[in-house]
Amino acid sequence: MDDLSSTISSDFAAYYKYMAAQVHKWADPLTPDQFWHNPFAFGNSAGHLILHLTGNLNYYIGARVAETDYIRNREREFTETEKPDKAKVMHVFDQTIAMVVATIQKQKPDDWTAPYSGEREPEAAERFMIFLRCAGHAYHHVGQLIFLSKELKREASPRPASA
Repeated sequence: MDDLSSTISSDFAAYYKYMAAQVHKWADPLTPDQFWHNPFAFGNSAGHLILHLTGNLNYYIGARVAETDYIRNREREFTETEKPDKAKVMHVFDQTIAMVVATIQKQKPDDWTAPYSGEREPEAAERFMIFLRCAGHAYHHVGQLIFLSKELKREASPRPASA
């Protein structure tokens, strides 16, 4: 079981680091205005998606597994109107990823099957499942971030003059 636990820990840690690198790949080139601009009549800005990823991970893994004092305001992740500084948002995201990785690395073999509960997550009955569900959820939003970033780049590109 120790080998399986080590594999789970190393693979989850590597995956969360990979996901964070993908967030940076697509968010870092955005200007602060682009970061908070949603070019569509639906969905969210890149900034709001990253606030959401940060809140999601801080609650489901931070508060519920690592036992941090994080209190989530999920609604604000999508409706924040103050548009915090992009660098600060990204820094807090990076700190959150570091907390997730550290929490993963602290899991002992029996911890992966320890009971788990969290709001809006009835499917995650043990710790392994919440780490798995959060990884999938995060990469879903990376896909949205890629779509947004490509559209924002297209919007910023000069248009050819019509003949």
